[in-house]
Amino acid sequence: MKKTIYMDNSATTPVRKEVLEEMIPYFSEQYGNPSSIYTLGQESKVAVEKAREQVAKALGADNKEIYFTAGGSESDNWAIKGIALRNKDKGNHIITTKIEHHAVLHTCDYLQKHGFDITYLNVDKDGLIDLEELKAAITDKTILISIMFANNEIGTIQPIKEIGQIAKERNIYFHTDAVQAIGNIKIDVKDMNIDLLSLSAHKFYGPKGIGVLYIKQGTKIDNLIAGGAQERNKRAGTENVPGIVGLGKAIELVYENLDEKNEKIIALRERLITKIQENIKYVRLNGHRTKRLPGNVNFCFRFIEGESLLLSLDMEGIAGSSGSACTSGSLDPSHVLLAIGLPHEIAHGSLRLSLGIYNTEEEVDFVVEKLIEIVDRLRKMSPLYEKVSEGK
Repeated sequence: MKKTIYMDNSATTPVRKEVLEEMIPYFSEQYGNPSSIYTLGQESKVAVEKAREQVAKALGADNKEIYFTAGGSESDNWAIKGIALRNKDKGNHIITTKIEHHAVLHTCDYLQKHGFDITYLNVDKDGLIDLEELKAAITDKTILISIMFANNEIGTIQPIKEIGQIAKERNIYFHTDAVQAIGNIKIDVKDMNIDLLSLSAHKFYGPKGIGVLYIKQGTKIDNLIAGGAQERNKRAGTENVPGIVGLGKAIELVYENLDEKNEKIIALRERLITKIQENIKYVRLNGHRTKRLPGNVNFCFRFIEGESLLLSLDMEGIAGSSGSACTSGSLDPSHVLLAIGLPHEIAHGSLRLSLGIYNTEEEVDFVVEKLIEIVDRLRKMSPLYEKVSEGK
């Protein structure tokens, strides 16, 4: 069987061995319900609270500000809907950006249909917002600013601390979708004036189906899920104890030796970017050159379709992703690439390769070698490329 070279760590990451080992007992040995008062249940409750402490430490938060959810999408929904519904007497205006994850964009679409006013900020060619445009968008009805920490497609990191300061000065809640940032960037929610933050374990070598919403103490927010009294009456539903334990261990591990880890991944990223640019013509690197996630590489290859490139790589055992949504049944290219000003025909030729802690230089070199071959083969089938290569 052909070995897979995995370069789609922005989509999901493998669960680390140490994380899995920590989780296993809570499936079949220490399986008690944390809400139960007997010993087996209380052992689970202790494990949940240990994980809560691990997350709080990683974020610079207090334990009581950490709420476990089913993942990043739920956390985004809860943050935005919860603030909107609880504070609608104060105002109905929300500010976000055109390049947010769909968990944010679709939630804002929903609220817009129910009487809320949404402002979608533009971004520049690198995917950065203009802080002056943000300030100008604020009105006396603005109750929430929701801007992602780092973009999932092009990797651009926003000026979060500055955004948080603007929101604080205007007494507006600030939420950030930090799903891609956690485990890659040191985050201090107090220093950055963040009121709400979403994260998901499977992006930093933890299990799928478990996430967190950080809610600053004193934040006025409605509950999203009604039912039981779990999570201090904020989020109903029996706790996913193995998942919570895994999340806690994963976030603890990923922030150990973070600078050293990032140094290695950035070196691989730069090797990949440089080799692609030196060996393949008509390519465009998307996202800010330096203000980007350590492992993010996003290129557009002119005269070919991203899906064809992706499938050809898969045949070579290489896992990446395309910025185009064609594979999910849509003919529209990535909303992120369109927002940074790329025309449709170029945006359709995008490829995201995202590196992680298990990638190597040998893998980078192999991927570039195969990319050169695949791009050349696909372009030879393109009438547009034929005209360009012939100088017509």
